[in-house]
Amino acid sequence: MSSASTGAAAAQQYQHQRVVNATRAIGAIAVVEPDEFRTILDRVEDVPLVVHATGGWFSTNYQYLTNYKGIFFFTKSADEIHFNRSIELVRADKIWIPM
Repeated sequence: MSSASTGAAAAQQYQHQRVVNATRAIGAIAVVEPDEFRTILDRVEDVPLVVHATGGWFSTNYQYLTNYKGIFFFTKSADEIHFNRSIELVRADKIWIPM
């Protein structure tokens, strides 16, 4: 095995371990559609906390993250989401989801 392929395999293993560690630290993350994200927020009894960031390389996308009953819910939309209820919105520079 060449040193280049050994290095590539080590880098891939390192990246995999980073994702595993991040998932253990955060817990379960469910990726949902924007309409389902709004539905989940409507189930929260108190004012829900939503983390919001913008991203995208060629076009802007809007990303949202919240926690409901111990599970993190994430959605991404081409358009900014307008919520039906009062929320506590926290702006973040970036949302990174281990996948």
